[in-house]
Amino acid sequence: MTAIKHALQRDIFTPNDERLLSIVNVCKAGKKKRNCFLCATVTTERPVQVNVVKVKKSDKGDFYKRQTAWALRDLAVVDAKDAVKESPEFDLHFDKVYKWVASSTVEKNTFISCIWKLNQRYFRKKIDFINVSSQLLEESVPSGENQSVAGGDEEAVDEYQELNAREEQDIEIMMEGCEYAIANAEAFAEKLSRELQVLDGANIQSIMASEKQVNILMKLLDEALKEVDQIELKLSSYEEMLQSVKEQMDQISESNHLIHLSNTNNVKLLSEIEFLVNHMDLAKGHIKALQEGDLTSSRGIEACTNAADALLQCMNVALRPGHDMLHAVKQQQQRFSDLREQFARRLASHLNSVFVQQGHDQSSTLAQHSAELTLPNHHPFHRDLLRYAKLMEWLKNTDYGKYEGLTKNYMDYLSRLYEREIKDFFEVAKIKMTGTTREGKKFATLPRKESAVKQETESLHGSSGKLTGSTSSLNKLSVQSSGNRRSQSSSLLDMGNMSASDLDVADRTKFDKIFEQVLSELEPLCLAEQDFISKFFKLQQHQSTSGTTNEVEEVDGAPLSRSYTSGVPQTVSSEKDMIRQMMTKIFRCIEPELNNLIALGDKIDSFNSLYMLVKMSHHVWTAQNVDPASFLSTTLGNVLVTVKRNFDKCISNQMKQMDEVKISKKSKVGILPFVAEFEEFAALAESIFKNAERRGDLDKAYIKLIRAVFDSVEKVANESQKTPRDVVMMENFHHIFATLSRLKISCLEAEKKEAKQKYTDHLQSYVIYSLGQPLEKLNHFFEGVEARVAQGIREEEVSYQLAFNKQELRKVIKEYPGKEVKKGLDNLYKKVDKHLCEEENLLQVVWHSMQDEFIRQYKHFEGLIARCYPGSGITMEFTIQDILDYCSSIAQSH
Repeated sequence: MTAIKHALQRDIFTPNDERLLSIVNVCKAGKKKRNCFLCATVTTERPVQVNVVKVKKSDKGDFYKRQTAWALRDLAVVDAKDAVKESPEFDLHFDKVYKWVASSTVEKNTFISCIWKLNQRYFRKKIDFINVSSQLLEESVPSGENQSVAGGDEEAVDEYQELNAREEQDIEIMMEGCEYAIANAEAFAEKLSRELQVLDGANIQSIMASEKQVNILMKLLDEALKEVDQIELKLSSYEEMLQSVKEQMDQISESNHLIHLSNTNNVKLLSEIEFLVNHMDLAKGHIKALQEGDLTSSRGIEACTNAADALLQCMNVALRPGHDMLHAVKQQQQRFSDLREQFARRLASHLNSVFVQQGHDQSSTLAQHSAELTLPNHHPFHRDLLRYAKLMEWLKNTDYGKYEGLTKNYMDYLSRLYEREIKDFFEVAKIKMTGTTREGKKFATLPRKESAVKQETESLHGSSGKLTGSTSSLNKLSVQSSGNRRSQSSSLLDMGNMSASDLDVADRTKFDKIFEQVLSELEPLCLAEQDFISKFFKLQQHQSTSGTTNEVEEVDGAPLSRSYTSGVPQTVSSEKDMIRQMMTKIFRCIEPELNNLIALGDKIDSFNSLYMLVKMSHHVWTAQNVDPASFLSTTLGNVLVTVKRNFDKCISNQMKQMDEVKISKKSKVGILPFVAEFEEFAALAESIFKNAERRGDLDKAYIKLIRAVFDSVEKVANESQKTPRDVVMMENFHHIFATLSRLKISCLEAEKKEAKQKYTDHLQSYVIYSLGQPLEKLNHFFEGVEARVAQGIREEEVSYQLAFNKQELRKVIKEYPGKEVKKGLDNLYKKVDKHLCEEENLLQVVWHSMQDEFIRQYKHFEGLIARCYPGSGITMEFTIQDILDYCSSIAQSH
């Protein structure tokens, strides 16, 4: 290794003015072992540059070449892998991590130790050494080869100092005086020694010659000390003389301090007295207003308000420490408390009287509104009471007990007053509703024979009730019916027309207007009262509360939590909740009255639930946009639940009626009543729910109803004995498809397509079934022909079969002359006309489909004749044009 080191120093580093300090033989970890050397070098020129150089043997010879060099300052981490176990692996972190495997652990440790010393010498611990044994990281350099290189050489470089120009000049002059200095160094050294001794003697003589001047200097110092002593004696005498003056000045200063302290105390005392007088003195006018002020006039209320505010300011003044111990302050505070208590008691008594008087005055005006669907206006009462709003705020801040008592009294008086007004208002609404109903549904009270009623309820295909809103009237009629039946169903059809007549529409429109007027009257009443409560009782602001002692009270069953801080109660729940609680007690009768009105409307006509759902939803939506947590929003929301429940009940009843429907065995079915009634329901619902907020509820009801209609139609069709199943399905699903196409209900698009598909399928099925085989023998003949062809006989050879020769074909064809065909078609038309109903008017559609089917069979027969009997000249005794003429003449004749 030493020979390699000298070779590398000579061939690579000396030409670059570098000295090699340490070397290690390495190869890259995990790769094919191609050895190289890592060298730690320093430059010989200053500033010193320290590098780690990678040296590799050339592939073309035995010489070495410099491959890569890294500056030591760029080295971040030296990782020896394991500080305990000996391992030849180590990593150097430059711009990236270089992993190396040394040829021996000793070389690795020597190299790492050299790197550490260079770092300590030139960079002061900027490099992190991890997993390195502490024995390697020491200042002392072990004896050996590296010491001489890394330590001794560097120190020798630092100890050597070059001569400057002056030193060099002096040495040259000295050596010129002794020309033999270079030839005889000993003689030159003796001469220098002699000259040095001469200089030492001269120095001693110079020192001894200066003793006289030293003695003179000492004498001068002694004289100066004497002068200093004399000055100190004079200063001591001056200090004794000034001592008496100092005592006199101290006495004067103390006297001035006492005078200044007395003046300061007087100023502070005056300030305290002025503070108490200015802040705790209530004007006589204010005292008189509090004791005797008129609480009925606007001027008197204003004076009392100003006096109450002044009293509150005096009571709430922030006293300074010690003021509360003064007797005069205690007396004034007691006087203020008495005035506050007296005025609060007088104000509470007056406001209670106003509440009572308002109840009597308002009751006297109820008679004016007894016949009108309007609620009395409380604006004048609110306007008069709002004059006391500031006094109520004062009472709330000063005497919460009386404030709370007034709140309870107001709720008691006003709840009774509003209860009378609202009950009378709802009675008027009920009278108008029932009166209109009694006028509009006169057909329900007409004298009818029980047998006729029962016939009407059963002859229309066994319908147990109608899907219209007049189900209650029909149910009554059904209950009363017993006995004989009428022979015709036209009377019930007439009654069905009356249920969907202009009278019903007028009744429902009238109910809708009455219900809307009720809600329109209640909303401003509640909003005005809520606005008044928030302004009069000062509850519009939200205050954060804190307290240590909680108490719970109940106002009409609603708990009110309070906490006390310094004796002043504050509401723990938000004041918004307090407003809602007051409104709940004052208007506690609104919700039950609305529910009773809704029950009455539903009893009059179950379809009224549609109107109520739309109107109530709109008003709830409006109230929630204003305040989702308000009394009005909550109450209308609760009532909306009832309305929605009635709506669901209406839909359920209609579905139940469909499920219980029965058909007549003696007459054809036609359009089922619940199908027509669904059309009426959908048309009415679309007009009511146009742009409504609760459209989703109607869509859900549509889905339920249409599925029930589909199921009931199939059920009736399966049970029908008089009318073919396909006719029942075809006519009713055609009617449903027409209804859905006309109304364009988006949520029923799938059902509309399904209805069209069912109509088309059953039309085709009925046509095929009814038409059957109009040329029966001819049809049997050709079925045999097709069977022979299916067995493998060629079509042109069928005529050679004995049973299917040309003669047999001519016999069969002769049995169906045009006259017989027309007669058969005429009988078929009569049969179809007997099956189909007039309301849906599908006769021509069915007849045209049968005509097309008959022509299709005719063309099929002609095709078989042409293929199986070619050149025979055999044709049918009637043509397609004859069939068209027959069908047209039959349709026109009927």
